[in-house]
Amino acid sequence: MKTLIISLMVWGLLFVTPYNTLSAQPVHKIEVGSHVPDFKLPDQDGKIFDIRSVIGKNNLVIYFYPKDGTSGCTKEACSFRDNLDQFKKSNATIIGISGDDIISHKKFAHNNHLNFAILSDRGNKIRKLFGVPTTMLGTIPGRVTYIVDKKGIVIHIYNSLTKPEKHIQEALTALKYEKK
Repeated sequence: MKTLIISLMVWGLLFVTPYNTLSAQPVHKIEVGSHVPDFKLPDQDGKIFDIRSVIGKNNLVIYFYPKDGTSGCTKEACSFRDNLDQFKKSNATIIGISGDDIISHKKFAHNNHLNFAILSDRGNKIRKLFGVPTTMLGTIPGRVTYIVDKKGIVIHIYNSLTKPEKHIQEALTALKYEKK
């Protein structure tokens, strides 16, 4: 009898629980107008980057990318690197995030002379916190860029796996209209 009651309680919870909480996709998703969540991650040099250290001081360009060293991710990172002066004019800090480890990030940053932080999100906790979607039936991490103002509010989001270099154009355009 006790087993039957427990089974009925579990089935009851499954019917009451919203579908999204059972799926692999996050329930919460960062959208334009959302406050960027607090997080800390190690960069390519193993130093802990705390998002709170830049909120209130700089605009932010936070871009999630699939994997170090792939063609699209290299184009995107190098494009951010090559346009760093324009981002500095908009008082923006660039932050790249992927699930690769610190060793991979260090090699990627060194090989491509990257001059901004690349953060290691092992386990993709921050990717999930932001609600970055996956593609190809969940096998490829998505490529999404978030533009965040000095107050920590998301002012623009650009999502495109296949157009890595357009992320830079989108970010610069959004920052153009943001107060420095």
